[in-house]
Amino acid sequence: MGVLRGAARLVARAREDVRAAKLRDPAARSAAEIAVLYPGLHAVWSHRVAHALWVRGARFPARALSQVTRWLTGVEIHPGAVIGRRFFIDHGMGVVIGETAEIGDDVMLYHGVTLGGRTRNGGKRHPTLEDRVVVGAGAQVLGPIRVGAGTTIGANAVVTQDAPGDSVLVGVPAKVRQRAAGEQTRGLLTAPEYLI
Repeated sequence: MGVLRGAARLVARAREDVRAAKLRDPAARSAAEIAVLYPGLHAVWSHRVAHALWVRGARFPARALSQVTRWLTGVEIHPGAVIGRRFFIDHGMGVVIGETAEIGDDVMLYHGVTLGGRTRNGGKRHPTLEDRVVVGAGAQVLGPIRVGAGTTIGANAVVTQDAPGDSVLVGVPAKVRQRAAGEQTRGLLTAPEYLI
């Protein structure tokens, strides 16, 4: 009975991921297309298996699975990373998520994003993204920093310091500003003044 419940939970989570992708990608046509053809989604699904192996101490199989997934999808997620629900990687190619990264619910990354470290010391080395963070293409979020809920990081920004919730981060190095009332995430990611 426990196995059936676990399988039902996995199927429900997969459906939730497909719905999240459809919500966030205006080019998505159907659930079948998303489930079969979206490498960012495949990388997330594979990560769930690799992470389960990692936390149970099966470190080598977890790393092996993450490397095979990297070869197949172009997305590298360390099996030690902690990822919340409805996480979506659009396009995916070139995304790197480090071992101690923590990602909240309803987070979206575009291609070429790095959630990386800045030191070779042990312990927490990678960023924490709280719920509803959106990270634009090519952005680098580096070090054991915290990016507050609802924040948008512009394309190619380099973020190395904590950011409060509902802020906008743009530039190299990224500068923080509060989001204006009514300002939408999608508009921020495509507005010319936020691109580098």
